Amino acid sequence: MFTGIVEELGEVVQVTQTAEDSALVAIRGSVVAADARHGDSIAVNGVCLTVVDLADGAFTADVMGETLRRSALGGLRPGDRVNLERAATLGSRLGGHLVQGHVDGIGEVLAREPAARWETVRFRLPTDLARYVVTKGSIAVDGVSLTVAGVGSDWFEVGLIPTTLGLTTLGSRGVGDAVNVEVDVLAKYVERLLGGHRPAGPGDLPAVGLPGAVPVGGPA
Repeated sequence: MFTGIVEELGEVVQVTQTAEDSALVAIRGSVVAADARHGDSIAVNGVCLTVVDLADGAFTADVMGETLRRSALGGLRPGDRVNLERAATLGSRLGGHLVQGHVDGIGEVLAREPAARWETVRFRLPTDLARYVVTKGSIAVDGVSLTVAGVGSDWFEVGLIPTTLGLTTLGSRGVGDAVNVEVDVLAKYVERLLGGHRPAGPGDLPAVGLPGAVPVGGPA
């Protein structure tokens, strides 16, 4: 679990294809690698990866086919900058929102509108994810926790402050660039709970009403 607060900009050192649909990625990040151990989780552009090796301020992680298909990590090349965040601990401050590191889809930068000290950026959103995005809600783009400023049927907008522009990859993303998108997991749980109904089973207790209670919808 992560918070969407990027700790540093790392650099891709090497990408080695290990099979037809998998790769080994080496990333330099002195902050996140300083106390990392084999098996630790580190978010790379919002994708939760497991550390399999460490050396000289860099870590290596396996990237499986499912991850390559559902995220933009398949396009990584040596020299690319990436957002890095170590997994949160129970004592961490929750500065962003609860981010799983499980990317829901690939978005695209549609437009950038600079202002004096901040920018409004519009992203294309896969239509099947639009129902989970609301104005003033939370969303993670390339692992960065952001507040939604506007939303349409297949897009959403955010405002990026100077810190986000300077310390994450979102400051250099151009129109047409692909980004990883993770919607707020709470929205998906709510949808599941409200939309899922099952028949009563043999272990269910019968409904018991209070004396004199009026059924929902009015008197029978």
